Amino acid sequence: MKFLSAIVSFENLHEVRRLCHWGPVIALSVIAICSTMAIFDSIIWYWPLDTTGGSVNFIMLLNWTVLILYNYFNAMFVGPGYIPLGWKPDSQQESQYLQFCRVCQGFKPPRSHHCRKCNRCVMKMDHHCPWINNCCGHQNHAYFTSFLILAPLGCSHAAIIFIMTMYTQLYERISFGWSTVKIDMSATRRVQPLMPFSVPAFAATLFALGLALGTTIAVGMLFFIQMKVILRNKTSIEAWIEEKAKDRIQYYQTGEEFIFPYNLGGRWENFKQVFTWSGTPRGDGVQWPVHPKCHQHTLTIEQLKQKADKRVRSVQYRAVEVYNGACCPVSKGLQTFFRTPCTEEPRIPLSKGDTILATRGTKWWMYGDKVLGEEQINAGERIRGWFPRRCVEKCHYDAAASDNTSEKKIN
Repeated sequence: MKFLSAIVSFENLHEVRRLCHWGPVIALSVIAICSTMAIFDSIIWYWPLDTTGGSVNFIMLLNWTVLILYNYFNAMFVGPGYIPLGWKPDSQQESQYLQFCRVCQGFKPPRSHHCRKCNRCVMKMDHHCPWINNCCGHQNHAYFTSFLILAPLGCSHAAIIFIMTMYTQLYERISFGWSTVKIDMSATRRVQPLMPFSVPAFAATLFALGLALGTTIAVGMLFFIQMKVILRNKTSIEAWIEEKAKDRIQYYQTGEEFIFPYNLGGRWENFKQVFTWSGTPRGDGVQWPVHPKCHQHTLTIEQLKQKADKRVRSVQYRAVEVYNGACCPVSKGLQTFFRTPCTEEPRIPLSKGDTILATRGTKWWMYGDKVLGEEQINAGERIRGWFPRRCVEKCHYDAAASDNTSEKKIN
């Protein structure tokens, strides 16, 4: 198996530590509970050695478990593919169309982005998934999406087993009164199962049923989101870049036409970029097939334009209150506490006198970059994130040096 070979031949054996995180712990616990209870309940409800149907049911159940774990561990350990540290394009001229990553000390190829959690530039990054404690990107996108469809299918099968087990085991033990319903778990059934169905077994089955139904709904929704990404060949980050491109063009009335470069014109063609018979996605993670009206750097040039536009429209603020970087700070008011941004983006602690360049915000929170010293900048350090609006005030500097568009953006 590919994920086993990845673990054994790790140049970086510390990748195994990805398992020591709340996301994989919860995900694997849910898989273990649902699979174990489904196996026990299958023995009680539909003994696999008595009938062909029981054997098929049991084999399918084991098959779901193996496939789910195989794709889950591949998504985690194969990883999204990382850009080599210090990467540079073959042609020096292409560097002017690419962003430079100060952390990785290299340029970012098209579709790659720096992940703060992984601390590396990731090929075709879609998002960082806490459930696999890794990014979803170029190399593991197919495994991740396969896991998202297999998990609901396996949990649906397990849910059917749980329901049928409880129904068959409780049917002869339920008695109805005028105003009550009693379940006598000590009553003897006409046909005794191989394993007893006691009160703890009933409670465990009911708990596993809740986990299975919840997983089916939640993970099923994530699957449809990822299929939308694959069929459009547009990651969630790229969708946000495209939206900002349209806003920029409309704001400045430039008359440009932005065409997303990686949509190849058909869902099947986009689908084949991720899912292949070999299991390895097409491309090397650096060069990509593009729309006929576009070129390799269409998106990166747009990113540079947006970055320059963000610098122009950013507004300078100064911290007037201390903020410790808490996600939901109680001391900053109830509105700030309840209106905290629902995002994985970090919060930045503030001290009085800190300067921040704010680029966007809500009524109660703002997002921006903290202005750092020269030594921190040379070291490649960057501090950006959310902070409460009440902790800062706008700097009053020379109006001739400011841009009027900044005030329109933030206020």
